[in-house]
Amino acid sequence: MQCWIFAHIDRPQAPWLRDYDERFDAWEAGGVCGLVVGYMRLLEDDGTPVQAWEPDAQLYTDRGLPPPAVLKRNPQLERQLQEMLDNAAVRGWPVYLFGGVSSVAHAQDLANAFPQAHGFILDGPGENHYELAFHHGGELLELRPGEAERFAALGADAGRLQRGIDQFRAALHRLTPDRVRYHAAGGLFGSLLLCDLTEDTLYWLRQRQDASRAAWREARQCVDGVDRRMLLGGIPRTAAFSSLTGQNYQQMPEFFDLVFPKHYFWHRGFDGLYGTVARWVQRLGRWNPSLTDADCLAVVKALFGIDLPGVRSLLDLDLGFPPEFYAEVVRTETQRALAAVGDPERVIAWVSTGRAPHAGDAMTARDLHAILTASRDAGLQRFLFHPDPDLGAAEWRVISHLCGDLWEESRTGYWPADTPRLDSFSGPRQPSVSDD
Repeated sequence: MQCWIFAHIDRPQAPWLRDYDERFDAWEAGGVCGLVVGYMRLLEDDGTPVQAWEPDAQLYTDRGLPPPAVLKRNPQLERQLQEMLDNAAVRGWPVYLFGGVSSVAHAQDLANAFPQAHGFILDGPGENHYELAFHHGGELLELRPGEAERFAALGADAGRLQRGIDQFRAALHRLTPDRVRYHAAGGLFGSLLLCDLTEDTLYWLRQRQDASRAAWREARQCVDGVDRRMLLGGIPRTAAFSSLTGQNYQQMPEFFDLVFPKHYFWHRGFDGLYGTVARWVQRLGRWNPSLTDADCLAVVKALFGIDLPGVRSLLDLDLGFPPEFYAEVVRTETQRALAAVGDPERVIAWVSTGRAPHAGDAMTARDLHAILTASRDAGLQRFLFHPDPDLGAAEWRVISHLCGDLWEESRTGYWPADTPRLDSFSGPRQPSVSDD
């Protein structure tokens, strides 16, 4: 497998702009061959946000747009960022900029400021909310502020959208054990009856997908307006949730050169598969007290197709991931993404684990190894690792083992920043004879 790395340059915990030459040497030996950098802002040592580049105001005024607000600048940090990207480019690594592009002027400005960049990566492009409970700033069954206007601009009937939402909410409040146990295993038609999906609710779901496509089209037009070839990548939720988010993987290749499925599986926090399933189960159980956890999981399976091996209660989600999870769920989610996009060269799984991925429960190096090997066995050729905020030693051992030369622990040389060095606990004493 081939590995890319995401460098979260606006996180103070990870000193990305220092010692990058040694870090990149080690990464290259371990199989890293690509770099994604974002968000495009920097932080000073005291946490003050500063500009990552000097915006070209003329690019915006020439297109009738107001120039962007300029943050405080730090020329030294800007120079260090440019030197780091030059180092990656000289190695032949593709470099991508992570974050949104709001206009052709914005895309051109970034392309001019960072000539090392091959393109842009958008996180969750066109993503509609998918959490049943209010979480991470929103919930499924609502029109968030500004959404009614956005849908109306696309020609949608806002009143019908709200009726569809209200009807779906009401249906999810009147689930009973007998309805669930009869309809949940009945496939598409059983699910329609289980949730009383009305024409208005189906209209709402279709409009969400159309809204996603409109956002993708706008992003594509921004990138295509740049005066040099720039690629565009998008990071959708895993395939099981994509029908609800509106991110139809089969429609994405028309707009995106690369698709990065989120291989996010942790519990709690946000964006993790276990956590999202748990919140759906909790909310369905609260709305329908007669349902057991198993009943609520059956509803989730009917709606999303997610059947978590060994999980029959909320407590089971706290007990970690059984081997069958990787062989069945991770493998299937990877296969679905590959089949939908149709070209393995255009699919790069966006993987994160570690101590607190997206504020979620920790995932071990064994979890990472199992995710990557199951994905590889499903046909995945490349993945991007998203350290949170930086690589740990065990994670890097797993990645280097699968992708390049196995990294060996040493008192000198490269050491992943998220794990204390070997000599961190010895105080001022040093070994009298080096063992390296």
